[in-house]
Amino acid sequence: MTERTYRCSNCLEWTVTRDFDVSHLSITCGECDEFARFINDDVFEQYRAFEETPPEHLNWEKLSRAEKFLVSNGVVREGRSIEDFEIEEA
Repeated sequence: MTERTYRCSNCLEWTVTRDFDVSHLSITCGECDEFARFINDDVFEQYRAFEETPPEHLNWEKLSRAEKFLVSNGVVREGRSIEDFEIEEA
C-alpha cells in the first residue's frame, strides 16, 4: 500500500506518514503539542483549494475549520459533489 501523509488540523504544520489510508488520525502533534486530529493530506489539499477559491453556493467563511474539513473529506473521500452540502441559516 502507498504511504499517506496526515497533517495536524490544529497548527496545519506538522505531518506524519503512515502506510494505511484513513480520513484522519488522532495523535499528539510534534509541533504544537496538542492532541489533535490529523487530516489526510488529500483532504487537506482540497480544503486549501476551497480556501483559495471558496465554493460559490456555500457561505464558506461561516464554516468552522472542522466543518470545512468535513466538506473537503466528503468531496475527496466520499465522491460527493460540493452541491451536496448546504449551510442552514440560524
